Amino acid sequence: MKVPRLLVLLAPALVALGAEPRVEFTASAPDVACYDFIEIAAEVGTPTARNPFTDAVLEGTFHRAGHAPVVVDGFCDSADGRVFRIRFMPAEPGNYEYALTYRDATGTATRTGTFTARDERKRGIVRIDPEYPAHFQYQGSKERFFWNGTTAFWLAGWDDGTLQQNLDRLDRLKVTRVRAALAGRVQDAQAWPSHVAPGDKFSFRLEPWLAAHPENVERPDFDVTRFNVAYWQKWERLLAYARAVDMAVSVVFYVDGSHPGVDPFGKAGMGGADEQRYYRYAVARLGAYCNVMWDVADDYRQFRDDAWADQMGRFLKKCDPYGHLTSLHGQEDFRFRTAPWADFAMYQRWDESGGYDFMLKNRLAQEQTGRLIPQVNEEYGYEDWYPKGQADDRVAPARAAATRARIAWQIYLAGGYQTTGERADSGPGGWVNGGGDDTLTMLELYGHMYDFFTGIRWWELRPDTELVVKVDPLPGSNVAAETPRSYAARNPAGDLAAIYVRGGGIVALKGELLKDQLKPLWFSPRDGGMRNARAMRNRVYRTPTADDWVLLFRTPCNCSFRDFDNELESNWGERRY
Repeated sequence: MKVPRLLVLLAPALVALGAEPRVEFTASAPDVACYDFIEIAAEVGTPTARNPFTDAVLEGTFHRAGHAPVVVDGFCDSADGRVFRIRFMPAEPGNYEYALTYRDATGTATRTGTFTARDERKRGIVRIDPEYPAHFQYQGSKERFFWNGTTAFWLAGWDDGTLQQNLDRLDRLKVTRVRAALAGRVQDAQAWPSHVAPGDKFSFRLEPWLAAHPENVERPDFDVTRFNVAYWQKWERLLAYARAVDMAVSVVFYVDGSHPGVDPFGKAGMGGADEQRYYRYAVARLGAYCNVMWDVADDYRQFRDDAWADQMGRFLKKCDPYGHLTSLHGQEDFRFRTAPWADFAMYQRWDESGGYDFMLKNRLAQEQTGRLIPQVNEEYGYEDWYPKGQADDRVAPARAAATRARIAWQIYLAGGYQTTGERADSGPGGWVNGGGDDTLTMLELYGHMYDFFTGIRWWELRPDTELVVKVDPLPGSNVAAETPRSYAARNPAGDLAAIYVRGGGIVALKGELLKDQLKPLWFSPRDGGMRNARAMRNRVYRTPTADDWVLLFRTPCNCSFRDFDNELESNWGERRY
């Protein structure tokens, strides 16, 4: 067997125990950047495994001198079992060694090698902020991660070109996290906007496994012991492209698992060996991408129970050598506040009832457990989505873009985070598949939020229900149409505070909660415009108009905003990378 020159540089020759299996190992490179990954391919000369996904194994250990070895699973990357791969993502620079083992019924083949990880100052994996555990931080750069999420369940249903265009668009709109499903399939008109139809570039069939009848939406007859390699390769391209623009991707293992054809395991097989293989394979293939987050399932209570959720959450953490952030989407109560595998709490509470008061209640409940973790309203009503049969039967414009953005402001000022969704009643798909065009403008409002919060030390803010004494309506305003209310947060030092004033008004503050000599600023959530704020009298401020405004108090050390003239000025800038 001729050994490639790269292999000679990397390690000693292949050691084959017995005549079979005959395996050739090839490393992707002799060095790699931290938070990228090295990949070693194992090419099997004469595959003998009847099912390479169950009857053959590639595994390895990777370690840096002076540190404990990390155990990593490999995965089969071809239906015939000829190609296996194993990946490792280093977080620290230095020299690494690895030892690989391929094993099937005929015997074992091993390989050892070395590579170097170099520091290119990449941001790295998103972690819980150790200093402010209700927030997030990049492990590599130590920058705080501002979670500005959107939903695109069927993102992987697009062809590659459209998928990349969608991610580019979301990146321009300052989205930092997108949720997308691994497994899901529905008829185009079944509980989804009927115009979002399959075609040459899009499909509602997300197929992690090979299917006997892939064209049959409700009865594909999946073979859960064999994975659909081409589909998983598309997911890798999705993650690689999102990683290039520093966008986190929440990998949702099921969306609408109760729909026919989605869940091939059912009640009888939930949590069993076949389903565990699905989760383990996902970690092996996708876990080396630094921008991954795990979502055990969307709306898990529709087709699973709490015991299953806890089991699979623990299993994911056990399989994942990198400890990516993990949680799951349920309903308005999160039942795993103290579970070690649940890194943050996710809720689904729609409309205004999922705003400031709801998120503040959950933050306080989380604090009482003695374990503070981030709180996320993962779904609070998609833009212009009015499904029939809901209790309140909302109609337009109840869920217009402006109302979604207002709720998002409340969530942030309550110390939480949010994931929104663009409308899908027109255009290429919005929250259904991440498609968008110039007619979808809601995320521009969220871009203003991104600019505002990343312009201050937002992680220092804590919700404060005492800062605002009262909000009186502006003279001549229509009080019945919009009752004034405020949502406030400030830092413990009292030198940074933000108050969202709904519907305009005259705001009276409890002055002793803020330091003297702070510089006040009015920020427009509609267009990102800013102007100086001047007190009518001591700690009393009047909004410039009867619209929503944000009143910011800051010092130069905790805010990047400068002083402005009285006229409104725009703060729409380039995304900070």
